[in-house]
Amino acid sequence: MTTLSKLEELKKKVFFTILMLGVYRVATQVPTPGIDGAALQSFFQGMKGSIFSVFNTFSGGALERFSVLALGIMPYITSSIIFSLLSYSIPALGELQKEGDGHKKIAQYTRYATVLLCFFQGYGLSVGLESIKSPNGLPVVIDPGYAFRFLTVISLTAGTMFVMWLGEQITERGIGNGISLIIFAGIAAGIPRGLGDTLNLLQNGELNAVTLLAVLAIMLASFWFIIYVERGFRKVPVQYAKRVVNNRVFGGQSSHLPIKVNISGVMPPIFASALLGFPTTISQFVPQNSPAKVYFSQIEQLFYPGRMLYNLTFIALIVFFAYFYSTIQFKTEDVSESLKKNGGFIPGIRPGEQTAQFLDNVVNRLTLVGAIYVSAICLLPAVLFNYAKVPFYFGGTSLLILVGVAIDTMAQAESFMISQRLDTAYKVKGKYSGAKRF
Repeated sequence: MTTLSKLEELKKKVFFTILMLGVYRVATQVPTPGIDGAALQSFFQGMKGSIFSVFNTFSGGALERFSVLALGIMPYITSSIIFSLLSYSIPALGELQKEGDGHKKIAQYTRYATVLLCFFQGYGLSVGLESIKSPNGLPVVIDPGYAFRFLTVISLTAGTMFVMWLGEQITERGIGNGISLIIFAGIAAGIPRGLGDTLNLLQNGELNAVTLLAVLAIMLASFWFIIYVERGFRKVPVQYAKRVVNNRVFGGQSSHLPIKVNISGVMPPIFASALLGFPTTISQFVPQNSPAKVYFSQIEQLFYPGRMLYNLTFIALIVFFAYFYSTIQFKTEDVSESLKKNGGFIPGIRPGEQTAQFLDNVVNRLTLVGAIYVSAICLLPAVLFNYAKVPFYFGGTSLLILVGVAIDTMAQAESFMISQRLDTAYKVKGKYSGAKRF
């Protein structure tokens, strides 16, 4: 009966997650007031492959429609990056994070910073939209002015905070990481449209069957490779010393410490994409007739997705965030201290500082491999577009997020069921054997 009740609890968590993602998809259809939707959509048709296209994919098409969720979750991600970096550079924030309720205060500061970023990016987008016209010459903004800018900033800020709240609710009451699942839902929502565009190209003769089969083969190979690496880990052998507690002997057995190859997961390319959007955001604040506009336009062209400088910067940011995030996900000093307290040690390595150094070396090598793998996956579409001239709907970052988030969510669901089974087995054993839990 207990197992059935836990299964029902898991079903409720899954249902709640699907419900919240459905609410998110409905909210992406709510337009921001004062925008000519047809003119904006025709404008975005000519922006495919740009940084706007990347953000539009992450927002599930909300940017293309300029809905109230046009900014998506990116301001929150950017704020998280800022405070993660500040926690390492400012000792006071680092100590605050180690306190009991310190992480709650950091989370609150992150929300405040998200609101400020929404104001900044929302105002930049509203100013930029006022100067945009469709290919037919129709203005995107129906009635430009400060009233439109104020309404746009308020709408976009409220939309981002709503998305952030949905993500937190999914994390607390659903299954999986809420923020990652929202990005996952936005990318997955574009699959039907991508398939439709591909079929249209095939019917119009712009895409032949051989090329389509090659694209499908590359996609399947990419999926297999991502799954293979994401499920790969390094087994570090651990030996536990024998110890006697309450006349019972514990330890003495061999085990292993699993360390994932890609410790940082999908966060490095998400962080890198968020930071690469800053030049475009700042450019929106520069007036069209200003001499500085030409300078910022040149910067935008240099950082256009697929260009050499964009690719090199993207790789550098992925490597940086891979190492940075791995130190957050796997704290070697804490693991070393935990092993020492429980009588565990790595054969041939002394407990304490030497164990931490050994784990640091292992994590650094695995992080390098993971960073190279993530960079290769994320740059695959750029190579296909620029050199092979092959149409590839999914970006490498999108593929990585789709597979990585799906694997993590399934792993959490599996861990939930296993933990409940172990807990049930322990209670049954304790009931009939008189064992007590300490």
